[in-house]
Amino acid sequence: MATTKKVIWHKVLDNKNELPEGRVKTVTAGHKGICLTHFEGKFSALDNKCPHQGGPLGEGSIENGLLRCPWHGWDFHPCSGKPPGGYDDGVPTYEVKEEDGAIYVGTEEEVQHEPTVSDIMAETMVNWGVDTVFGMVGHSNLGFADAMRRLEAKGKLNFYGIRHEGAGAFAASAYGKLTGRPAACFSIAGPGATNMYTGMWDAKVDRAPLLALTGQVATQVVGTGNFQEVDLVQAFSTVAEFNHRVQRDSKHAELMTLAVKHAILKRDVSHITFPDEVQERKVPENAKAQTPEQRITSQEIAPPKQAAADAVELIKKSKRPVIIMGHGSRFQRKEVVGFAEKLKAPVVTTFKGKGLIADDHPLGGGVLGRSGTPIASWFMNESDLLIVFGASFSNHTGITQKKPTIQVDFDPLALSKFHKVDVAVWGEISRTLEIFETALEGQINTQDQTQEVADRWKIWRKEKAKRLLETSENGVSSIAVFDAMNQHTPANAVMCVDVGNNAYSFGRYFESKQHDFIMSGYLGSIGFALPAAIGAWTAVKDSRPVLAVAGDGGLCQYLAEITTLVKYQMPVKLIVLNNHELGKISKEQRAGEFDVWKTSLSNPNFSEFARSCGAWGQRISKQEEVYEGMQQLFAQEGPAVLEVMADVNLI
Repeated sequence: MATTKKVIWHKVLDNKNELPEGRVKTVTAGHKGICLTHFEGKFSALDNKCPHQGGPLGEGSIENGLLRCPWHGWDFHPCSGKPPGGYDDGVPTYEVKEEDGAIYVGTEEEVQHEPTVSDIMAETMVNWGVDTVFGMVGHSNLGFADAMRRLEAKGKLNFYGIRHEGAGAFAASAYGKLTGRPAACFSIAGPGATNMYTGMWDAKVDRAPLLALTGQVATQVVGTGNFQEVDLVQAFSTVAEFNHRVQRDSKHAELMTLAVKHAILKRDVSHITFPDEVQERKVPENAKAQTPEQRITSQEIAPPKQAAADAVELIKKSKRPVIIMGHGSRFQRKEVVGFAEKLKAPVVTTFKGKGLIADDHPLGGGVLGRSGTPIASWFMNESDLLIVFGASFSNHTGITQKKPTIQVDFDPLALSKFHKVDVAVWGEISRTLEIFETALEGQINTQDQTQEVADRWKIWRKEKAKRLLETSENGVSSIAVFDAMNQHTPANAVMCVDVGNNAYSFGRYFESKQHDFIMSGYLGSIGFALPAAIGAWTAVKDSRPVLAVAGDGGLCQYLAEITTLVKYQMPVKLIVLNNHELGKISKEQRAGEFDVWKTSLSNPNFSEFARSCGAWGQRISKQEEVYEGMQQLFAQEGPAVLEVMADVNLI
């Protein structure tokens, strides 16, 4: 005896007058898309998909008594769903009833969801700790998006819809830089995926773990020039350390496990692309998501004995060592600073490493290099030994080759990368320091340089006070902005910095406390600050304030992401220096003895734009307004933008 399936009734119109006679409309009954028609006094419900190519019949029209598909003009009867001419490719219909003037559609009770490839892979991703995703949902990633929706409903994942996929990739990169753990960026095939490319490269060159997830057109049309068809595995072959397409019979959980494992261990980018037909494919009953249990080992790697011994001997001979901390030592800052305190040695940082030691620490010497302070360069020049942790020796930092140097790094390829160093030590930094300290016990002969650090800060702060007196009728000076930030920025804020003159002034004038700083280091990508602040906030939530500092050129690249701050009520504070110019480029043109050309900008009123998005916004144009404006900015509870009209020549 056949079992009668239960019919579930769904209200699709509160009032039948919403759909006039002779019109059609798309409605949803449960999860079912319905084409609702009103024809010859009768309401009817048809499947919303045209059997030809799935065109949305509810967006069509009734012409000459027939419902016409909006895509290719195929016709069906508005009530029966049958095509003219006796063809058998009609449209399924559903029961309709009217109660109290409302229209209801009856559908069969939905079957329980069966796990799909997307479910298994998404759950594996979350099990490995990737629980934060930035992206855009679209037609070629809907299956995987639905799997993430189910996980978010269970409280296992947070998905943030951004306005541009490039911003999503930058946000994921910033999350990785701040936490050392990967977040994911998510896009459709074709242009959505290629928009993420810059942010993926930013993560790669700054050694931040990142997982990129892309939809893909159906495998059967690959190679035919299909709409939005891009070979994403080939396209991302240079940026992704792990780079694969999911296939129908892949080991799906293992594929995701390896993707996340590569991102974590290699501190690199992993990419997986999901063809459309694979995303909703059912998996065998015994298929299970994987976990990291017994799949990843401790990374506390000890250095080779001889390298450690050679380094210790150099330190024993040193009287005036200086420690240089790069971004690669960010998760061992406590151990490095503790080591410096034993040596009574100044600690300076690269620009990417800004804040790894507070500038008010007795041994903190600020930033070294083009974005740095004269304090740091003075100590490097007066040293007899450089002990470098997690730095890349970039030209921007300018670590001299003229001093004996010990370099410690977890990445063997980073050691002696650009030139040979006296002792290259391959090992995890905190483990290496344990060995150093044990071997040096009772044998440290270094001078106490603490007073010299204080003296050099007095000289530099006196110089900054002189520069603060330089004012202009053309706008506020950068030093005035950062002097006000020194006084009002919360001591534990996460600070996201853009590229340009604003970044150079930031490195030089802002004095760090318990701050973390995130920037687009090696790639140097303009537009980084605001998307990075989104990524940073998702990592720290309301446990720490998050601040973005941008120039007008950089902010305009992802200006719409202010709406993302508002949508998710991210209380990010954004300071934009508006001088209507790509000031850094103008400066470079002059330095290269070129004419200044095409660097002027036509900008919106950023404060008004912020208010139009639902954020707080205020513009200031005079130096005497800076301190009050900064105070008001940090007093806001939600997202807020302070626009400073700046003089491009006072940096």
